[in-house]
Amino acid sequence: MKSPDSSKLDRIVAAARRDSEERDRGYRERALKMYPWICGRCAREFTRSNLQELTVHHRNHNHDDNPADGSNWELLCVYCHDNEHSRYIDNAAGSATATVASDAATSKPFADLAALLKLRK
Repeated sequence: MKSPDSSKLDRIVAAARRDSEERDRGYRERALKMYPWICGRCAREFTRSNLQELTVHHRNHNHDDNPADGSNWELLCVYCHDNEHSRYIDNAAGSATATVASDAATSKPFADLAALLKLRK
């Protein structure tokens, strides 16, 4: 078995990171020009001194979907952004188990209620 060429692998990873950073800078800059510097969840306001804590969140979680009108973006602080992605991951994990059919309830606690009410009258 051949060992992978580490220099080639390093070049591929470096190029992927560079492309990702370039793509991020492009839509981040556009989003910051388009929207007020306020977190869309907690309403925290940002200035130039703390702007690095404001992130661009993709509403449909597809980081390659960057329409020119910004309709897939919202600005979130790093805390709300982390929370949003955690909720998305939790929901995705929970939905896999939600498709499992559960047994129907067999207990009928009010089965004789009508008869008991008739006896009471």
